[in-house]
Amino acid sequence: MKWSEVSVHTTHEATEAVANILHEAGASGVIIEDSTEPDKERINQYGELYALDKQDFPGEGVIIKAYLPVNSFINETVQELELEIEGLRQFSLDPGRFTIGITEVDEEDWANSWKQYYHPVKISKRFTIVPTWEDYTPVETDELIIELDPGMAFGTGTHPTTVLCLQALEKYLLPDQSIVDVGTGSGVLAIGAALLGAKHITALDLDEVAVRAAQENVSYNHVDDRITVLEANLLDAIEEPPDLIIANILADVIMSFSKDAFKLIKPGGLFITSGIILQKRDEVREDLIAQGFEIVETVLMEDWVAIIARKGRG
Repeated sequence: MKWSEVSVHTTHEATEAVANILHEAGASGVIIEDSTEPDKERINQYGELYALDKQDFPGEGVIIKAYLPVNSFINETVQELELEIEGLRQFSLDPGRFTIGITEVDEEDWANSWKQYYHPVKISKRFTIVPTWEDYTPVETDELIIELDPGMAFGTGTHPTTVLCLQALEKYLLPDQSIVDVGTGSGVLAIGAALLGAKHITALDLDEVAVRAAQENVSYNHVDDRITVLEANLLDAIEEPPDLIIANILADVIMSFSKDAFKLIKPGGLFITSGIILQKRDEVREDLIAQGFEIVETVLMEDWVAIIARKGRG
């Protein structure tokens, strides 16, 4: 199968808005190449990060890439994108003198071209994410290795929102608890929960590509006996109350099912949420409180937020 790689070169200011426009056009995920990324100062709290080559990033601004199926309407789609991005100006967002490019790529090329940039990385006190094609020797005796091949699914395990979720699981998950992972992507959070001793994890995703990738990664990590991966929308497929629900998805999606999460989760259970941009933090907190949750902790990494909430015991 062939795909159209649609790349938009725009400003930092318009990044989130343009990414959202591409999502609405049918992209299940985007790649953001930020000109400031190679020069950012990072705190190596848990180990070294791999080096970034400036030649892999734009000289200025941001390039946002999305992948859409090749069809006869791609030119019309690009025209619509141009109008919507230009329309951001009326909302006081400046996309600059943006440009849109289209490149046709094979599915296999898309799935494999980024692998040269993806290497083992220690993301918490215990967790290290290791690509399945890399050799890695554990450094610590209690180190937990998650072997991952995201394929075409979203989730390399190194994005701040995923790191926040894994760190929250490491801190709050108790052995033998039951977990629901909403929007599992590559399955990294479900696998992390299994390695921490969860009794059973139900991993859900609406995207069949993500479901396949998650199932493969579950097998790579030999936790098939404790993880069930299902293609399902949010909590629709869940009947038994879990001890913990984790959701690393968009803030608006979290708020769309927070009421259902509160009803479903066991008394005293936790709702761990991330994928929340800083500007949405207070809105999500207020929504969770309105549903009946108590806020246990709010954690910030770069411009991303994780909120850990608890259902009272009644």
